[in-house]
Amino acid sequence: MRLRTLSVLSAALVAGTSIASSESVGPHAVKPVRTNQYGRDVYPEYGSIERLSPALDALLAPNAKMEKLAEGFVWSEGPVWLRRQNSLVFSDVPANKAYRWSNRDGLSVFLDPSGYTGTQYRFREPGSNGLTTDSQGNLVLCQHGNRQIARLVGKSGTTGTFEPLVPYFNGRKFNSPNDLCFARNGDLYFTDPPYGLEGLNQSPLKELIANGVYVAHPDGKVSLVSGSMTFPNGIALSPDQKKLYVNQSDPSAPIIKVFSLKSDGAADDGQVFFDAAKLAQSGRPGMPDGLKVDALGNLWSTGPGGVLIISPTGEHLGTLLTGEPTANCNWGEDGTVLYITSNHSLLRIQTLVRGAGI
Repeated sequence: MRLRTLSVLSAALVAGTSIASSESVGPHAVKPVRTNQYGRDVYPEYGSIERLSPALDALLAPNAKMEKLAEGFVWSEGPVWLRRQNSLVFSDVPANKAYRWSNRDGLSVFLDPSGYTGTQYRFREPGSNGLTTDSQGNLVLCQHGNRQIARLVGKSGTTGTFEPLVPYFNGRKFNSPNDLCFARNGDLYFTDPPYGLEGLNQSPLKELIANGVYVAHPDGKVSLVSGSMTFPNGIALSPDQKKLYVNQSDPSAPIIKVFSLKSDGAADDGQVFFDAAKLAQSGRPGMPDGLKVDALGNLWSTGPGGVLIISPTGEHLGTLLTGEPTANCNWGEDGTVLYITSNHSLLRIQTLVRGAGI
């Protein structure tokens, strides 16, 4: 989740954004420019690909291009593919909405509200953020305003019932759950920075000292995995489920951290897996934010400049250059189409690799 200009953190996270102009246009689908030989709509090209290693050729074809599908969002986030609906759902966090996009129907509102269902509007960014699905295909949301992990049940039209899945830690409300991922055994890992709260760490609503990384077990027990990260953000598991990667969106330490997991879901103290400081210092906009892992163990992490593609050994193979702060990404369709929520826009690109677990 992006930070806007605040004294507590550098404005580097939002360099180049233009929220007012985006809001004035409003969310809308982008028209395709043509249809390819397979009858599929082709959308306007967007950004470019930086190739730093020949190894990237096994992940992205030489002619791969990013396409823009929709635009006009305040800050798009949390893409997830819903198999039962054959469509993508993603958040617009400040707008407190979630949108649906499909090849057949284009763009529509999916949830309104998505992350805050109360009446006292006291949050800087109240909507849903990271999204995933459980083993039954139900949508599971990080809700900033409701300050919980929730499951959507009884979806009808643009409304549904949010069932609290992880509402508290030791009787205290979370800050603003940000991103999440399920392990195969049902453990749910998630991050809880204060991005949804006015004043962030200085918010009077903040009940937990740590900006924590947590795991919620199927039996309802919630444990703190790490309380040492300043602003934990995107989170993902390695294909073998033995490593947990967590992004830190801190301009003073923009890193990806890796934790070795134990059989009970607990973790070691972790270590720095990738340091994005030089990329950030070069002037590229954005911080380590959303994070996904492909079936080969490569990391696709949003960060300075767009989406960083990093090998399992920590080599930076290349970047999907969006030229703007970029929130998150996830695979959809047959598991090889990467969708990207990039500032005000929704993008996609065809890859040669499947997402882990897809």
